[in-house]
Amino acid sequence: MKHIFNKGKDPKKPTLLMLHGTGGSELNLLPLAGMIDDEASVLSVRGNILENDMPRFFKRLAEGIFDEEDLIFRTKELNEFLDEAAKKYEFDRDNVIAIGYSNGANIAASLLFHYQDALKAAILHHPMVPRRGITLPDLTGKGIFIAAGTNDPICSPEESTELQSLLAAANANVEMHWENKGHQLTAQEVEAAAKWYATFV
Repeated sequence: MKHIFNKGKDPKKPTLLMLHGTGGSELNLLPLAGMIDDEASVLSVRGNILENDMPRFFKRLAEGIFDEEDLIFRTKELNEFLDEAAKKYEFDRDNVIAIGYSNGANIAASLLFHYQDALKAAILHHPMVPRRGITLPDLTGKGIFIAAGTNDPICSPEESTELQSLLAAANANVEMHWENKGHQLTAQEVEAAAKWYATFV
């Protein structure tokens, strides 16, 4: 997978896995990583799917309707890429925190839904429920921060609270942050995520 790896100043800090939204790239969320933790290593990845020349992490059938078969395949692909990257760049595979926005948040949530040890924690900006009707792994000890918009036209508040409930039912420690906004990534939610991260780490 196309990516950028920046080695951090403190090897004990988590590696931040940055996952962009539709149409983004591995460059988009690098400033966000610095706002969350400027001493951590950063692995920023580009999605392997193109939709109308816009990079994504998995296919969709329509707005808000995921191609479930491709989602499962791409989630496995990303998880295996993390295994390889940890060996190549010599970071702790058990200390990876995903920070995703929109489509990137969805693939991060899918990692949590499918692989118990894929992530230590996750910051999900405007995520949706990746799959329904499956049993999640035991996520005891996992910290998850969800930022959502009360007026988000793509990801409804009900979708966000459903995701919170599913993760909490799998024993994850979930914190919800609401902005009276739409689908955009706001400075306020990034600040809230940084505060949450500081208490978790």
